[in-house]
Amino acid sequence: MPKLALDGGRPVRPKNRFLVFGAPEIGQAEISGVTDSLLRRWIGTGPKVARFEREFAGYKDMPYAVAVNSCTAALHLSMLALDLGPGDEVLVPALTFCATANAVLHAGAIPIPVDVDPVTFNFNAADAVGKISRRTKALIPVHFAGRPCDMRAICRLAKDNGLKIIEDCAHAIETQWQGKKTGGFGSLACFSFYATKNLTTGEGGMILTRHKKTADRLKRLALHGMSQDAWNRFGDQGYKHYDVVELGYKYNLTDMAAAIGLVQLASIDTHWQRRKQIWDTYQKAFSDLPVTLPAEPERGDLHAYHLYTPLITKRSGLRRDHVLAALTAEGIGVGVHYRSLADHPLYRKRLGWKRAMVPVSARIGDHTLSLPLSPGLSDADVQDVITAFRKVLKR
Repeated sequence: MPKLALDGGRPVRPKNRFLVFGAPEIGQAEISGVTDSLLRRWIGTGPKVARFEREFAGYKDMPYAVAVNSCTAALHLSMLALDLGPGDEVLVPALTFCATANAVLHAGAIPIPVDVDPVTFNFNAADAVGKISRRTKALIPVHFAGRPCDMRAICRLAKDNGLKIIEDCAHAIETQWQGKKTGGFGSLACFSFYATKNLTTGEGGMILTRHKKTADRLKRLALHGMSQDAWNRFGDQGYKHYDVVELGYKYNLTDMAAAIGLVQLASIDTHWQRRKQIWDTYQKAFSDLPVTLPAEPERGDLHAYHLYTPLITKRSGLRRDHVLAALTAEGIGVGVHYRSLADHPLYRKRLGWKRAMVPVSARIGDHTLSLPLSPGLSDADVQDVITAFRKVLKR
């Protein structure tokens, strides 16, 4: 007996063809790159990581890049590299993945929630003004879903108040604000290569900086605080002794991960074109539905099209969570990006955050969902998403 959708009818996609949300586009080139690392027996941090760092820095027009094993690690190390710690306050958007705030806590500092813009879902510099104190030392703008933040307002806010900027570019590898690539506005910038991201290494991250001294310290902190990484110690120029010069962490990226990243980086423009095509198709297909569709990018900006996030508002007559369940029953994988951080027990209990402090983030978090937007989607997959979403919303 075939599984039925929530309305009792046949689902758009049967269980054995369930469309996984965020499944990456992985081809033979990525597989061959990993196989090459295995055959060479260099599977830890080695020459491919070094090459990935150089090529990613070149793609972002920055002099230095430091590869790590996650964007969370990148954010944490960025806090430490800027000497942010106990007693310091750091402004973070309330609509973001928990890692943005957690990295601040890991460093011993205090995250301060900033509400987001109701249209862009990005860090609202106007709301941040009233949350700056004498202890505020930095801010972390998140380029949400691949849409660039208003960097003019954010840079002005930082300059006027003597704040450091750490860009959270987890969604924003390709993103540009008014022709300038994200990652070059602040002291440091952090990127994610998680499985669902526009460029994936399975797990991984990168930190961009303009300063060699900072890059060198980030590399030490990412590998136990040692003065030489594995590539330098075990390379063909002979063994080199190392010194542990400060307390570091085990945050390094592997050559197997970098092998995937190198192929993905070479394909990033092609993948972006496909995601834009899917985004445009969704915008047209859903224009008559009783939902709030994502805003189009501002003139002069380049959107990375990492997430497609319609809002299920009251005029649809449906609850967001019902739509999530119904789409899953139709064989379509979905996500939520994100519930407001003020909704999570950790921040309520430990930091005293309340929904009333960030009402826009709270409202978006109640109504948002994410539809599949991977370059690996076929035209038939895209049509299934459209059919299922329209079917659920038209009931």
